[in-house]
Amino acid sequence: MAQRAVGTTLMIGTITVGGITSISGLELSADTIDTTTLDSDGGYREFIGGFKDGGEVGISGFFMPDNAGQAAIYQAFKSGATSACKIVFPPEMETSWEFNAVVTGFSTGAELEDALSFEGTLKVSGEPTLVLP
Repeated sequence: MAQRAVGTTLMIGTITVGGITSISGLELSADTIDTTTLDSDGGYREFIGGFKDGGEVGISGFFMPDNAGQAAIYQAFKSGATSACKIVFPPEMETSWEFNAVVTGFSTGAELEDALSFEGTLKVSGEPTLVLP
């Protein structure tokens, strides 16, 4: 059954990031290593799995300079430190993503007839964990 996104939160450390209107999901991918040889069967290339990548998480929302979570995202960007992060889906789902990330982007925007905005990019470091009920 489909679930509404309302109630989903992002945490950096133990701090909830406020004002978020969008969280792009983790973009898991895996490299492949070509193991084709001259005697491979059927004329098809052969592969084995290589390194996996947790991808990036994009966030956007309303800029709130007094929000501790947005300030933590900015501070993590400035320091370049790897931070524990968590995407917590609505409570009734009892599901979350837990991962370490480096904040690789932070921006703010101001447009006529629109609220002040912010965007951030978190590069997943290591293996993310999908916590299921």
